[in-house]
Formats: sequence, structure tokens, C-alpha cells
Amino acid sequence: MTRTGKAFSWVGGILLLLVAALAIFIMTFDWNRLKPTLNDKVSAELQRRFEIRGDLGVDWTRNKDEGGWRAWVPWPHIHAEDVWLGNPPNIPGDGMATLKRVDASIAPLALLGKEVLIPRIWLKQPQASLQRLANGDNNWTFNLANGQDASQPPSAWSVNIHDIVFDRGQITFKDATLKADFRATVDPLGKPLPFSEVTGKRDANRAATPDYAFGWQVKGRYHGEPLVGSGKIGGMLSLQNADLPFPLQADVRSGATRVAVAGTLSDPLNLGGLDLQLKFSGDSLSNLYGLTGVLLPNTPPYATDGHLIARLHEKGGAVFRYQKFDGKIGDSDIHGDLKYVASQPRPKLSGEVVSKQLRLADLAPLIGADPNAEKAGRGEKSRQPADKVLPVETFDTQSWGLMDADVEFTAKRIERGGSLPLSDLYTHLQLDKGVLLLDPLRFGVAGGNLNSSVRLDGGKSPMQGRVDMHARKFQLKQLLPDVESMKRSLGQLNGDAKLTGRGNSVAELLASSGGDLRLLINNGVISRSLMEILGLNVGNYLVAQLFGDDVVGINCAAADVGIRDGVAAPRLLVFDTENAIINVTGNTNFATERLDLSIDPESKGMRVLTLRSPLYVKGSFKHPDAGVKAGPLIARGAAAVALGVVLTPAAALLALVSPSDGGEENPCGQILQEMKKKK
Repeated sequence: MTRTGKAFSWVGGILLLLVAALAIFIMTFDWNRLKPTLNDKVSAELQRRFEIRGDLGVDWTRNKDEGGWRAWVPWPHIHAEDVWLGNPPNIPGDGMATLKRVDASIAPLALLGKEVLIPRIWLKQPQASLQRLANGDNNWTFNLANGQDASQPPSAWSVNIHDIVFDRGQITFKDATLKADFRATVDPLGKPLPFSEVTGKRDANRAATPDYAFGWQVKGRYHGEPLVGSGKIGGMLSLQNADLPFPLQADVRSGATRVAVAGTLSDPLNLGGLDLQLKFSGDSLSNLYGLTGVLLPNTPPYATDGHLIARLHEKGGAVFRYQKFDGKIGDSDIHGDLKYVASQPRPKLSGEVVSKQLRLADLAPLIGADPNAEKAGRGEKSRQPADKVLPVETFDTQSWGLMDADVEFTAKRIERGGSLPLSDLYTHLQLDKGVLLLDPLRFGVAGGNLNSSVRLDGGKSPMQGRVDMHARKFQLKQLLPDVESMKRSLGQLNGDAKLTGRGNSVAELLASSGGDLRLLINNGVISRSLMEILGLNVGNYLVAQLFGDDVVGINCAAADVGIRDGVAAPRLLVFDTENAIINVTGNTNFATERLDLSIDPESKGMRVLTLRSPLYVKGSFKHPDAGVKAGPLIARGAAAVALGVVLTPAAALLALVSPSDGGEENPCGQILQEMKKKK
């Protein structure tokens, strides 16, 4: 062998010895010696304490999945036991996360391309304790040391993890802002569950949705209410792919509220958006505020099912769309589309809701007129006193300033029971800076319509209210369909009312109200049987005193009532019947709920022989009392207050005579025209 050959042999032998020595060193090196340095480096980068408290080691094994010569290249298999991660300095508590053991294999040849390729990471008994303080600080947001230096060039190295698996894990969550304190347990399903099997349908757009890989359960408290739930999620690896939808399914109960979702989360690490089928139900929609932050009215028990699409990083705030939902509130159905924008300074709810059949009683809680029986059915205590008629339930005006709204509501058919013959409803609800406006608030009533505008200023204390109402063409035969004699009536009811008031309930608003009420009724009838059908015992008595048992036709009934400080006093309240003219004076006090009225009859002839003295109605709304006034008998033919001699209200009341009903041929029209001429 030449000297050159010998030299190459020596060099080659030395290199082999060095490689062998390096391999022996690596395989026999006690990696625990690196723990202090490794712990300090990671702690400095994460800016919180990190420790590997147990054994740290590297085993070298061949990867059987590799083919050819690569199968002979040993892979480092790294394991670390008892891994601990602490909280940032501003968060109380000992630690954020622990792992009993973590295992990972690294592809050595990929390192030549500056890629850390990890086919799989195994986590054993992971536990996390997540916290958020009242000031918003939390322990799951990481401020990396290198990430704060914008001058640092991006690293040429990349990390690629193909899969993350773990056995049972636990997460505790405490949030002072949400008043939440619960524990969640996550378990592998054992066998992947296809997305379509959970959602019950297959969508071509969701063909790439990964399978569900883990099941979870949760128990604790949320907003002070007991919380319990379960569901499924996708694999850990799919959390890292912003372009891959992350499957999510949940069924959670908080108090009496139940929320069930099934769908996907996009860009999960950044909470990019949601695409879910959402069902929720509970005792009242108002209870959802604590759960969702959406301000909704107090209602009877509800349930709804729809499609929720959310974009959580829009410029003007997160946008949630609840589309094509169907459901029920009480015994009323609801359908529609709603949009919620988490904007500043207040979020806003907008959209359209339609009810094909609305039960009138389901509207009661919205106006503070919730009957005791309805409240008892929901397990709520009633505030309505037994001796009061006007609703005292207060409006929650303090919450009105938390959100704005612009919602249209349509009820195509109203189930009214024994109340007024309402046929349909439409309103446009707007809530802006604590001011609630219903304009229009329109009902179909007895073949006619009731158009209203209601404004309630919840920003004032007490609340200030204003209502402007216009009743047109109420058909008497439809208004009182159970009255046999009224079925042949061609008469109508028309009226106007403008009222203002202040107070936080219907009772308080009326007790302080001021304004005017005008009403005209033509071609009607009055009888004891009518009073009995309406349930007016006092009216029954009065009609019996005035007309006996006869059915008496009403040519015209006219009212012009002034209301001041909750006291309604008629400027004119007269019934022109075929037998007599009946004039009503006195007042009605809404603050005390008491009546003090005088009914003065004047017979048109000898037909009404029982008319002797004026009548009175006194007492409370709940227990009115009627009788004959003590005093001298009325002299027949004496001057009486009648429509034909009252001049002042004529022009105002003429506006209520419907031209379509013959104008001056209408009995009220004829009389009012005569009054106007005399004026």
C-alpha cells in the first residue's frame, strides 16, 4: 500500500472512530444534564416559568415505516416526564399546565432541510388550568420574548407536526368576567367519528371536514348558574390548519337554558369564525343575556333551531347571523333571520321575525302585563297586587342602554281567545341609546286597523312614554261577534288618542298621563245581554236601570276626554239612543284606580218610564259600585246635556266620521254637522 493510501486509511479510520464515538456519546449521554439550561431558555422565551421535573431522555430507533436505505437511519425518540408550565406574573396560582409524560420522534433527514418534522406527539394525562381576571388579563395569551423584537429576521427553520394524540385530559376554567368556574374532561373517542354522522347530513362544501376525534364533558357554574354539558371535537392537528374547518359538537345546559350546536370552527387557533346548526331553549329569552351578551325581551318558555354563521374578526366587530330559524315562544311560532354585530360603543341586533300564528297571551310579558297564571307557570313570582287592575310589572330600562336594535316583527294571525278580535300585527322596533320606539305598531282589529306609535325613553328616570293611536273602521258586528243583535249592525268605531306619561310600568305611566281621547260609535246596540257577555256587572245594572230588558239602538256615541295628571275627565261623553240621550260626567283616576261618574238620562218620549234620577258609578276599578243618586226626580222635558247642544268638540270629532260610511248620512256625521252649524 502506498503512503497516500495509508494516509487515506488512517483518516477514514479516524472519522469512523469519531462518528462511532459521537454516536456512543449521544446514545449514552445523560440528557438530564441539559434540563437546567433547557428550562431556563424556554422560560425566558415564554416569559413564564417552564420546568421538566422528571426524566429527560433520547432513544434511537429505526422507523419501520421508512423504506429503502432510510429504514436503516435511526430516529431520535425524545421523552420528558413531569412537564410543568407556570402562570405569567400577573396571574395568581401555581401553574397553568402539566403533563405526566410527552413523547415525540424527529425525522433526522428533514433536519438537513432546516425542517423539524415530528410525525406524532404523544401526551400523557395533560391538565390545564385556564384563568381570566376581572381586568381581562388571562394566562393563555403568550408574549414571546423574540416575538417582541420586530428587528429580528424570521427563522429559516420550520416546524411540521403531523399528529397530536393524548389520553384523558382535564381543563379547569375560571373567568371573573363571565362568573364561570367549571372543569372539562377530554377523552379520545377510540375510533374517529365521521362529521356527517353527528350532523345528520352531508354537505358538498363540508366534504373536507375532518372526523371527530375526542369527546368531552363539562360541569361547574356559568354566570352563577349550574353548568353541565358534553360534546365532541376534532383532532388536535386540525387546530393548526387555518384552511381546514374544525369539527365541533356540543349540548350544554346552564340553569334552565339549553344550547346544542353541531358544525365547524374556522381558523380555530385565532377563532376565525363559526358555521353551526344551533338549537337553544329555556324559560325566557331574557335569560340568554348572561350566556350570549344579546339583550332579548322577557318571554314565555321558548325553543328555536337555526343556522348560525359568525365572522369573529370583522373590522366593525364580530358579526353573527342566525339564519332561517324556526321555533316557538310559548304557544306561538317564530321564523326569521337575525344579525348581531358586536360593535362599539354598543352592539346591535337587526333583522326580521315572522309568526304565522301568535297567541296574544305570549305578548303580555313584553308590555309588563304578564298574568299571574302565566308567571306561575314559569315558576316566577308575581308582583301584581290582588286589588290592582293596571299592570305594575316594571320595565327593565337599565338594560336598554346595553344594546341597539332594529327589528321588524310580523304576526300573520293572532290567536286571541276571548279578548279583542285582533287579526294580525306588524311593528318596527328600534332601540337606540336606551330609547325604545315602536313605529308603526299596527294591529288588524275587527275588520279595521289600529295604527300606533309608541316611544319609551329608558334613559330617563323615571321612564318617559308617549303613545299616538288611531283606530279606524272597527266593525261593531266583528268587534262583538257574540252579540246576536249586533250581527246586523252596520256601525263602526273610530277613535284617536294621544298620551304622554312617566313611570316604569303601565300603571305608573297611566297614573301620570296627560293627553286626549276621542271616540265615535254609530249604529250600535246596547242591552243587558251585551253587558253580560262583556262581563260588566256594573254595566248590566246601569242598562237595566236605563232601558229595562230591551235591546236599544245607539244612533251615536261620542266621547272627547281630557286627561291630566292621570285623571280622565270627559269634556263630552254622550250616548244618543233611540229612547234617550245619556250624558256622562265625572272623572276616572288612574293613579288611585277609582271611578267617580254620573250618568244623567233624558228620555225622548214616554217609552222609557223608569228614568227618574241620575245614576252613579263609584269605587275602584277592581270593585266598582253603581246606584241611583239621591235627589229630586228629573222633570220631563227639562233641559239636558245632549249631542245637539254641545258645541266645542264638534270639529275635532267630525274627523272621526269615516267618509266611506256615507259621511253626513252617518248618524254621528249628521249630528256633528248640526253642532258645527250651531257653533
